[in-house]
Amino acid sequence: MEYPLPAAARQYVAEHLHDDPAQLALQARRHPDLPVPDLVRQIQARQKARVKLPAWAANTDLVFPPALSVEQASSDRTATFKAELVRGAQRLADLTGGFGVDSAHFAATVGEVHYVERNAALAEVVRFNLAQLGLENVHCHSTDATHFLRDSDETFDWIYLDPARRDTAAKKIFRLQDCEPDVLRLLPLLLRKSPRILLKTSPMLDIEQAVRELRHVRRLWVVAVDNECKEVLYELGAEPAIDPERYALNLRRDGTQQEFRLNRAREARAITRYAEPREFLYEPNVAVLKAGAFKSVGTAFELLKLHQHSHLYTSDTLYTDFPGRIFRILAVEKYDAQALRAHLGPAVRAHVTTRNFPDSVAEFRHRTGIREGGDLYLFATTSHEGKLMVLVCESQMAPVIGLEQP
Repeated sequence: MEYPLPAAARQYVAEHLHDDPAQLALQARRHPDLPVPDLVRQIQARQKARVKLPAWAANTDLVFPPALSVEQASSDRTATFKAELVRGAQRLADLTGGFGVDSAHFAATVGEVHYVERNAALAEVVRFNLAQLGLENVHCHSTDATHFLRDSDETFDWIYLDPARRDTAAKKIFRLQDCEPDVLRLLPLLLRKSPRILLKTSPMLDIEQAVRELRHVRRLWVVAVDNECKEVLYELGAEPAIDPERYALNLRRDGTQQEFRLNRAREARAITRYAEPREFLYEPNVAVLKAGAFKSVGTAFELLKLHQHSHLYTSDTLYTDFPGRIFRILAVEKYDAQALRAHLGPAVRAHVTTRNFPDSVAEFRHRTGIREGGDLYLFATTSHEGKLMVLVCESQMAPVIGLEQP
């Protein structure tokens, strides 16, 4: 496919950006002068990028690679966050460039960015797109990470890596040694080239295992978007921290973020107190739990825990800066369909969460006949005395303020 796309091709993409690609492919004969199969692939990729990269998806001057490259790319929100971490650096190398989203965002906060991508066709697409975006401080290199580092005499303030997490059969993988490039093997060379390495890994990778294997972790960030864990970032350096700080962040759709900070020592010192449900219920966001703040998030806010394995907290005081969801408890019921339905009115709808509970959400709904929706929230869980209970709650909206655990 040629690029830049001819005017007629750009117009076709713009007019059909929200249409069904399968139907467009069937109607290809209506446009004999256009490379419709290629354009349909462009539309498919843009549709996948609509949520994570809205500005790019709407920009018809850009060329999109196959949809898989778009799926693997960072979102605008996570790329912006990473760019802030390296703000002010003079030179950065992005050794796993991919679709170029991270490199483009780094270019806004770093003096000079070196984009490295072993797929020559993809690198050429990115080179074109960066020019369309007016990013003149990004230098593109079509080679793999190892050859780039070995062949270059240059050093960098930061090196960024997001190793490929699919094997030759396109199956998802997450262990460091299975990803490409193998950061564990490459680490000595990386540290000779830069004092600071920023590594992105899958949320599936165990943080404790990663810290042990990498051995050079200074600090790390668990990043969630709208309470969905997206990535874990590790800052590596020649002199690691004995107990690296962990930052749990939840980037929310309204542009705000929740933050909680901890390390293993403070988590170990935290003393948990248990109680029956009080007036308010607190549910930590996924980043807090992934970072390992099972006790310290409660002690930081003087909360009481419902059960060791539930990770739900309660109090008589409303703490609006809690990093998670907050609810007012309206009633505490037994696991009884009739008692629960009495709270829900004729629609019999509620949002259901099960924590440390024998039934799944689907099983809970099947047994009670309660459908999804409505304004109330049901938390099916276990008390610290081992009794099954269902908390009938309403949501408490709250402003967002970051907190460092003392």
